[in-house]
Amino acid sequence: MQCNIAFDTSQPDCYITPLMTKRTKIAVVGIGHVGKEHARILATLPPAELVGVCDVDSSKKERAEALSVPFFGNHRDLIGKAEAVSIATPTATHAAIAKEFLQAGIHTLVEKPFTLHLEEADELIRLAKEKNCALQVGHIERHNPGFRRIEQIAKNIRFLEIHRLGPFTGRIQDCGVVLDLMIHDIDIVLGLVKSEVQSFDAIGIPVLTPYEDIANVRIKFKNGAIADLTASRLTPERQRKIRIFQEDAYISLDYEAQSAQIFRKEFLRISQEKIDIQKAEPLREELEFFLRGIQSGGSLGKPDLAARQALAFAIEIVESIQKTTRELASKI
Repeated sequence: MQCNIAFDTSQPDCYITPLMTKRTKIAVVGIGHVGKEHARILATLPPAELVGVCDVDSSKKERAEALSVPFFGNHRDLIGKAEAVSIATPTATHAAIAKEFLQAGIHTLVEKPFTLHLEEADELIRLAKEKNCALQVGHIERHNPGFRRIEQIAKNIRFLEIHRLGPFTGRIQDCGVVLDLMIHDIDIVLGLVKSEVQSFDAIGIPVLTPYEDIANVRIKFKNGAIADLTASRLTPERQRKIRIFQEDAYISLDYEAQSAQIFRKEFLRISQEKIDIQKAEPLREELEFFLRGIQSGGSLGKPDLAARQALAFAIEIVESIQKTTRELASKI
């Protein structure tokens, strides 16, 4: 399928670390499976002052008590109390909640996927620029130390293969595996290849939900590179791996183990070398990056456009899968 999106392949710089001299008052909205980890980390980060957590489920109040912070049942009650928020609510609510905080001039981090619809993402981007706010999307793999290390090595990429697989949890109810999982790898690939997409072929199958629960996409870039991405939420064992084939080497990275190897051709033999990686918790790195951007002023009024391009492409992939599914159903 032809791709109709023009891509800006630049991504946020995750490595600049200006001196943080003050604490930013920040709150977490949505303290379910992901949000509770945001709150846990923010409660311990020196540049953050966790001023509260919010959830519509009052039974989660005990999570606030465990962190010794106030609990709120309505996110609007945080306006005037927080300078920044981390939103980890269901995707369908991202746009409306983020809009209210940005309108109030509050710096906003939104868990991936950015929004369900591109128009919603564009409105948030406009607001962030207008209000001079930081707006970041939680693409956690950008901040994975393993990825950051191989990003320094990868060049002249010819082929990438990425598998992001895991068991069905039932947590995500409002989108398929492309927006749930594959969007991480779409974001990574667009940043690594640094070329416009020429075409793609996608397939996906719904099994346990109305949406695609397993999907594969093969992407052809204008510079000749090819990427093959597979995402599944039906696989018994978790797997998060990327393999990069370039002119002079083959690089393999396990995102979860933060372990990587590089294989090089040397005359008539293949040499193998373990890549040194300084391990760290990616979510902690992501949250610190968000706070650094606020405190340095470097991300103010500069919304996460790389997340917007990943969302745009992911939506096009989903639409292609849905079209194919309808065509197949009409032939039965």
